Amino acid sequence: MKVSLPNLKRKRGENEKDAASLLAEWIGPGVSKEQAGNGDLEGKREPDFVDNRPIEPDAVRSKGPAIAKWIIFILFIGYVVISYYHVPILTALGDYLIVEHPVKKADLIVCTPGSPLEQSLMAADLYKRGLSPRIFIPEEVPPDGLNVLKERGGHYPEASELFSTTLKSLSVPGSACTVGQLPVDSIQEAAAEVRKLVMSKGYTSMIIVTPPYSARSTYLIFKKVFDGEKLEMMISPSRYTNFKADNWWKRNKYLKEVIFECQKLLYYTIKGL
Repeated sequence: MKVSLPNLKRKRGENEKDAASLLAEWIGPGVSKEQAGNGDLEGKREPDFVDNRPIEPDAVRSKGPAIAKWIIFILFIGYVVISYYHVPILTALGDYLIVEHPVKKADLIVCTPGSPLEQSLMAADLYKRGLSPRIFIPEEVPPDGLNVLKERGGHYPEASELFSTTLKSLSVPGSACTVGQLPVDSIQEAAAEVRKLVMSKGYTSMIIVTPPYSARSTYLIFKKVFDGEKLEMMISPSRYTNFKADNWWKRNKYLKEVIFECQKLLYYTIKGL
């Protein structure tokens, strides 16, 4: 049988490559197939290639998972602390909101918007003790629909009317009460209205009656409105209330009020900065 020369060379080359591969595997991974095929069995290998390029730093690992773990850990610790110490923490918050000054004789007793009954009781006590001959009653913004009610012959007691009626029933004469001339919708507006009265009458001192949870914010607002004036201000929170520093969080009504007061204090603090 005749075998062509090209086919013979090709088979010989394939046999040599197979032998070289087997020899390389037997010698070890450190020897290349070319060395095994050339019969370099005496350990004479060329030196390995040295890469002199600068080593690039490894890619920065993402810090997202680590930060998330720390946030979860901090939240867990905060939850444990608040759960265990919530009573003293919330009591301290209630004490912080309540500002009360020693009261003495003043030119004017000032009632603030909201809570007519409990403020009227406190204002009447101060009046009967002879601490002031005058009581200021805020004229609040009327509720929606009041005009329609009046047109239909109905009657709805406004806040100033509730103040006046309650004080009169507590033996405070109407001549001792001064109702604001402009409707107000906030402590800020009420303080501005009181400032006009105080400046026009030349008063130098006043006692401010307020619900206990809004005592601090009321004091800060009045202090800001009367900034630069020589006026003595005394805060007298109403004692005729169920708001107590050591249990206020047990009633939803006071929860809402405290949250609102904290928001106001935060706003005034940021605004002051």
